[in-house]
Amino acid sequence: MTEIPRIISVDDHVVEPPDVWSDRLPSKYADVGPRIVRRPAKEISFVGGKFTAVIGDEGDEGPVADWWLYEDLVRPLVRVDSAVGVDRDDVTMRGVVYEEMRPGSYRVQDRLDDMDANWTEVQAMYPTFPRFCGQTFMEAKDHELALLCVQAYNDWLIDEWCGAAPDRLVPLVIIPLWDPQLAAAEIQRTAAKGARNVCFSEIPPYLGLPSVHTDHWDPFFAACQDANFAIHMHIGSSSKMPSTSADAPALVGSTMTFVNSGLSMIDWIMSGVFVRFPGLEISYAEGQIGWIPYVMDRADKVWEENRGWGGVQDKVLEPPSHLFRKHIYPVFFDDPHGLEMLDVIGTDKVCYESDYPHSDSTWPNTRKVAETQMGHLSDEVIEKIVRTNARKLLRLDGD
Repeated sequence: MTEIPRIISVDDHVVEPPDVWSDRLPSKYADVGPRIVRRPAKEISFVGGKFTAVIGDEGDEGPVADWWLYEDLVRPLVRVDSAVGVDRDDVTMRGVVYEEMRPGSYRVQDRLDDMDANWTEVQAMYPTFPRFCGQTFMEAKDHELALLCVQAYNDWLIDEWCGAAPDRLVPLVIIPLWDPQLAAAEIQRTAAKGARNVCFSEIPPYLGLPSVHTDHWDPFFAACQDANFAIHMHIGSSSKMPSTSADAPALVGSTMTFVNSGLSMIDWIMSGVFVRFPGLEISYAEGQIGWIPYVMDRADKVWEENRGWGGVQDKVLEPPSHLFRKHIYPVFFDDPHGLEMLDVIGTDKVCYESDYPHSDSTWPNTRKVAETQMGHLSDEVIEKIVRTNARKLLRLDGD
């Protein structure tokens, strides 16, 4: 191939500007809805998988950060929210203000410019303050306000951020996770606005929610199938990263992030969801792909040998690897070993990402990484990985 085709990235993030909720919520929520204040930071740390942040008072000494306030939640913007263009040793959990972030993190024209610089035609947008699938609003005390916050975010994302360049920016909406009927209604509402992609938790029980092995989520799944929504799950969307001990450094969990994708994938395949909803498709952002051949081989073998006593005989009616290839889009950003095993993984669902502006992002070298790692592949396979599969997943060619 003379050059890599323009990339369609299926995992990127937007840092919400300060006025997303303050401009859209009723005035009675002005003092409790999400809003930004600029204050000193007394403490910001991430130890044993636990994030701790203590805000200072105006006039206090110490480094200043911009903070989201929402009900009792106090959450600073931190360097890892916007790590692109920063020396790796400076990417820490320290607090930052908007002006210290790369403008493309929160300003749409700058985002488009950074996409051009990275040979990227399209990006799909995960949130920041709501967290990867809206956990922030699920954990809130006032779910009436939380529902308004979910709707306000989705309206801003669809109408304003992605609406500024609808051919280049794809909204991944969030749902009220605490109520599957409300979630179904939000799918229907945002479908009417043109959305076709939604964020969900990789392992809902980690959030205190029912698993996909129950029928709890069926109203949401039915709405997604009816509206042709793809369900997107990002590493960390269960608010629990894999690790070994409470005192292990964060890098242990960061190295093992693919584990949650593997756990979730087997959960879905063994749940019977794809039998009840044969039109559903799901994706795993930032999960990488090199682990998939072993997991699928193992799943097929235990299904073949043990399904009689294993609790899936009546709901998993074909080999797990078949369900994987029909329903699941794995997503990677840097995985040369996985690319060597595409003959086993398959080429019809694998997608590529840039993860802008997070610390794993390959920006501004996403194209270079693709050229280096995909040089042994045919033009047809490269086209699938960096464009065609993503167009199908993101519903870019319509219903």
